[in-house]
Parts: sequence; structure tokens; C-alpha cells
Amino acid sequence: MIAASIAPLLAMVGGGVDMGRSYMAQARLQQACDAGVLAARKRLGSEAVVTGTIPEDAGLIGQRFFNVNYRAGAYGSVDRSFVMTLEDDYAISGVAQVTVPTSIMRIFGFNEVPIKVDCEAQINFSNTDVMMVLDVTGSMNETNPGDSASRLETLRGTVKSFYAQLAAAATAGTRIRYGFVPYSTNVNVGGLLEDDWVVDEWTYQSRVLESSTLGIVDWTYYTASSPVSGTRNTVEYSTYAASFDELDGFYCPTKPASSLSTSSTIKSTTTEVFIGPPAGAKVTQVIERTRNGKTYSVSLKDTTCVVTETTYTSYVDTYDKVTQPRFDESVSWLYRPVTIDVTNWRAETEGCMEERDTYKIDDYDNVDLTRALDLDIDLTPTGDPRTRWRPMYPGMIYGRAVEWSGAGSFVQHDVKTSKEFIAPQGLRTDACPAPSLRMQQLTSEELDDYLASLRAEGSTYHDIGMIWGGRLISPSGIFADENADVGPTQPTNRNLIFLTDGVTATLDLSYSSYGFEPVDQRRWDSAWKVKGQPVSLTSVVENRFAFACNEVRKRNITVWIVGFGTGLSQMMKDCAGEGHYFEAADAAELNATFATIAKNLSQLRIQR
Repeated sequence: MIAASIAPLLAMVGGGVDMGRSYMAQARLQQACDAGVLAARKRLGSEAVVTGTIPEDAGLIGQRFFNVNYRAGAYGSVDRSFVMTLEDDYAISGVAQVTVPTSIMRIFGFNEVPIKVDCEAQINFSNTDVMMVLDVTGSMNETNPGDSASRLETLRGTVKSFYAQLAAAATAGTRIRYGFVPYSTNVNVGGLLEDDWVVDEWTYQSRVLESSTLGIVDWTYYTASSPVSGTRNTVEYSTYAASFDELDGFYCPTKPASSLSTSSTIKSTTTEVFIGPPAGAKVTQVIERTRNGKTYSVSLKDTTCVVTETTYTSYVDTYDKVTQPRFDESVSWLYRPVTIDVTNWRAETEGCMEERDTYKIDDYDNVDLTRALDLDIDLTPTGDPRTRWRPMYPGMIYGRAVEWSGAGSFVQHDVKTSKEFIAPQGLRTDACPAPSLRMQQLTSEELDDYLASLRAEGSTYHDIGMIWGGRLISPSGIFADENADVGPTQPTNRNLIFLTDGVTATLDLSYSSYGFEPVDQRRWDSAWKVKGQPVSLTSVVENRFAFACNEVRKRNITVWIVGFGTGLSQMMKDCAGEGHYFEAADAAELNATFATIAKNLSQLRIQR
């Protein structure tokens, strides 16, 4: 009986030992298979959705993770293999196999146990909101070295690629929404606001006509000259870097002194009497002049000054000096604040808005949000006009008391004069970008149409972009109802991508979201000092940007900042935080940057 029982006992014990080792090998093999496809899928990222290719090292990384998690010969196994496949939905599947030799069970004819496991990894996105705050200042029309398209055109293509990556990786039922805030000197948000969020009347730095008189004056003009004799030679002989002035931008400050001698003779005079009004006579004098010596002119080409030298040698030419009467209107203006009814602003403006009430902040560690209503990004307007926005009317704005020649200085008091003062509309410093877009799901066609509407103009005011980007994505602000989570089990991953191609560049001749700043002085004035030091408009914009960025991050919104064709300031890096800022020198680097962001927005998980 004992002898008869030995064989079954050996089979039971041997089977337990060999099968236990096989189960341990199988569990470890499954872990290694999962690790391999997870590592390969993460390396693949979301870019393959667009390119249709797999990076060469994705397979190597997956194999490396598999090998580390299941060493060769583990549990006495042999014939280890691991094969990965890219599926149609861009998941990576894997098949891992080993053979585990038996020990005791081989005396019963069972020499080995084959083990095979399957695994698959995929990148998916949870409900995701992406607010894109895009710098569309004039410099976005420039082309980065090595690129063939402008920065703005490159940005359009990169955003389309980013959209495609997220769309292809999204599973059924996943909500991915986009919002856009193109910014420069201002943002265009009027189309997003409710009527009772805007004031009924507002006061603008403008002018009114005091009087107008029509009279007759002598008008003198000169005809083009005609050469008679002598020589005139022109040559560009020197270039130098232009200077930069905060008011005028790049300019050429100096040129060589001319050494030109001129003599003129009136060759003939004719008089033509007018029969009808204006009464008077037209007098034409033919003048002959002789010039000797040199004269110089300076022209600005991009940011380089080119000096042109013209040499005259007994150069004789003739021209006509014509004097004749004409009607002339003499006007008198009163430059002062003008209050108007703005209830029809939707039909009368482009949609850019002046900000609600604020104050000159001298301590950004202790900002009073009951006064700086512009920086309270969640504040919903009430019946109090201080909480409401004001439509921009560029055609009404005049900068008293600075003339078009540059003479004069800014003042706040009324000025009565016949002079013409500068106007931002005439200076083209009243940029109003393409309309912003609130958070919503977009088709690829809708995205294409929107990106095509973007245009590059204006100066770089980073703060207004961050303020409105935060307002439009905040889950607790003016659009809280539509920005809320879908449900308690479906939280939203909120991201704000802030792209710029330059440092803060303000211009006090601009009509900004805070009015005509040298005169309105709502948040800054040129005489303002803090602790004895002058405060620049640029520093005000940057401090408000930093504060607004911090307010955005308080709402559990991840901020990503991209410098395109420019280095990022410490202010920008601090805003995003480590690992969330990038510098892209050209189109290839910009695409890689957005692919990295897309990868970080995703959730890597095992499918089976």
C-alpha cells in the first residue's frame, strides 16, 4: 500500500511545486508585459496620431522595461520573448512568452510548462478644457530663422496638429473643449458678454467743437523740379543701428551736417485772375536755382538707419512756386472728457472693451480686490457700474495736449485750442484683435475657420491676455455654469496655454483696455513713484500679469507658457512653474513643445 501511494504523492507534490513556480512566472511575466507596453506607449505619446509613425526608440524603451521586469532565466524559464504591435487606434499591444522547465513532473513525462500573456496600453484623455491665450502682436508677422512661414502661420498649423492629437486619443464620451483669447494691446470679448454686464454710459478722453469759421487764405505749393545742367550723384555710404524710443518706436536720431550752397533766381512771373470764388489771383513764379556741395538724408529700413549722401556740382534746375487763394476752415476745439450713451455699442464697436474699476497698486502682496475689480477674475457684474465693462470707441479718443509733431505734453485738464492733438486711431495704436472664443467643443472645420480669422497687430500687453484667459476658463467665474465638471465622477482637467513671441512692450500712445493711459491714469501715470522710484507702464503690466497668473493657478488650472522665437523672462517662468514652460526657436521646436504638452495632458492606462 505504501509503495502504491508513493507515485500519486510525488505527482501531487511535484505538481504543486512546478505549477507554483509557473504561476509565479506568469504573474511576473504579466507585470513585465504591462510595463513594456506602458513605457512604449508613453514614449510614443500622441504625436503618432498626426504623423502616423512610431519613434524608433519607442520599441527599444518598451523592450528595455520588459527585460528589467522579467530577467532572462527568471524562475528557471527559457525562450523569453516579447513582441509589440501598434493597433489601429494607436494602442500598443504586446505578447510575452516564456517556457518554464519542470523538475519533479518530468518523471511523469511533463518536461516544460509554456506561459503566454497579452497586454495593451493606450493614452486617453479625461474631460479636458484647453484655453489658448495667443500673442497676436505685430511681431507675429515676422518669420523665425530657418522657417519658411511667419510665426502666426506656423502657430495656426501647430494648433491644428495639437487638436488632432487630442481628438484621436479621446475615448467615447470624453469632453474636450477649447477656448481662445488672442491678445495684443487689447482683447476682443464684447461678443461673449451679456448686455447687463456693460455700462449704459461712459466717459471718454475726447473733444467737442467750439466754433468754426470759413475764410480765404493764400495757399502756396511747388511743382516738381526739372534739371537744366550740372551733375547730381547719390550714394548710400553708411548704416548704423536705429535707436528705440518708447513713444516713437525705432528711429534714426542723427545725420551728418550738410554743406550745401544754393542760389535762386526768379526767371518769370505770371498772374491768372480768378473769376469765381474764392476771389483773388493765381501767381506762378518760375525759379531757377544752382546748388553746390553735399546734403544728407537718413532712412529707416527695419531697425537699421541708412545714410544717403547726395553731391551737387553746379547743378541747375527749375521749379514753379504757385500761390493762389483757397477756402480754409478755422476751427476751435475743446479737448475734455465726454460722456456718451453706449447702449448701442454692439452695432457701433468692434467688440474690444475697457476694463472695470481698478487702482494704482503699490503692493502686489496685498492687492485690494474690492478696488482692483479688474483682477478679481471671478467677479460677476452687478448693478454697480464699477463692476461692469465699458465698450471702446477709438474714434472718440484724443491725447491732450500732444500735437502730431510731438510738441506738448499730456495733461488732464481741459484744453481749448485750434490745434490738432494726436489720436490713437490715426496712429493705429488702437489694435483690436480677432474675437475671443469661450470654452466649447469644436469640429476641425470650426477650428480652421477660427484660426484663419487671427491677425497680427498691436503692442504686447501680457496682463490683459492672462486676465481674460482666466475669466473664460475659471470653473467659478462668469461662465461657471458651463465650465463646471460634468459630474462628481467626471472631473475636468483644466489647462491654460499662454504663447508669446516677445517681452512686454507697452506704448503710452496706445488706447488700451484701461483707456488712454497718460490722461485717464486709472492704473498708472508717468509721474507716479513708489518708494521714490519711478513706476513704468511696463512694470505695471508685468506685475498685474504675475498677479493674474497666480489667481488662475489658485483655481486648479495648469498654466503652460511657450516662448516662440524668444526667451522667457523669469516672470513668465515663475508663472508657469518648473516643467511647464518652454522656449521654441522655430516651427519644429514649437510642434515638439505642443506634442509634449499634449502628452502631459493625457492619462496612460492598461487596456487589458
